[in-house]
Amino acid sequence: MTKLSVNLNAVAQLRNRRNLPWPSVTGMARIVLDAGAVGVTVHPRPDERHIRRSDVFDLVNLLRAEYPQAELNIEGYPTQAFLELVAAANPHQVTLVPDAPEQATSDHGWDFVAHKALLSDVVAQLATPGRRVAMFCDPDASGAALEAAKAAGADRVELYTGPYGACYDNSEAAVSALADLAETAHAAHALGLGINAGHDLTLANLPAFQSTVPFVDEVSIGHGITADALISGFAEAVRKYLGVLGR
Repeated sequence: MTKLSVNLNAVAQLRNRRNLPWPSVTGMARIVLDAGAVGVTVHPRPDERHIRRSDVFDLVNLLRAEYPQAELNIEGYPTQAFLELVAAANPHQVTLVPDAPEQATSDHGWDFVAHKALLSDVVAQLATPGRRVAMFCDPDASGAALEAAKAAGADRVELYTGPYGACYDNSEAAVSALADLAETAHAAHALGLGINAGHDLTLANLPAFQSTVPFVDEVSIGHGITADALISGFAEAVRKYLGVLGR
């Protein structure tokens, strides 16, 4: 079954609106893990506009002390500072994204062919027993691109589902977007790559995604689940998403 990792960036961004310690990133992590999420995801940006470096280590300490089976997934562009943060935090999974520092959010996958040398070098630095390396992947990636991701050392690709999420008011476009995602998932699976997915997945669009796109090991959901949590609370929102995922 597909696992759920909850992205806590939106929680941190809300906290950062004030010089106050709430809402608590670690407190919310406890809630989502107690509700059944298998782990938490963070994407620390250089300007710390949401997740701070200190949050990463607070989460590391929380998981080690209270949730030893839960996973921490750290996303980011592989700058030297990011690689040093990963080395210090030692997360279970690292997701490499091709974002520029000033981007508001991720909006495309890697050009695996053009950046094969860079990614291969980064994987060589990140590879350690017990840690997966995932790479952000466009929803219509070609077979050659996926082969380059595999050759660069990716354990998994993370399907960028933003274009599908953007079809919330266009059912025909959504069908086409799902077809691209399904084709890419089949191709990645055939190469032996694990598959994650994330970006703008919601309770409304996750069922069709789940029934159409095969072999997905894990979804990382932040914005949508936080929006639902404003209505029903985080624990109930997590339970609703897990219900869609069949867990």
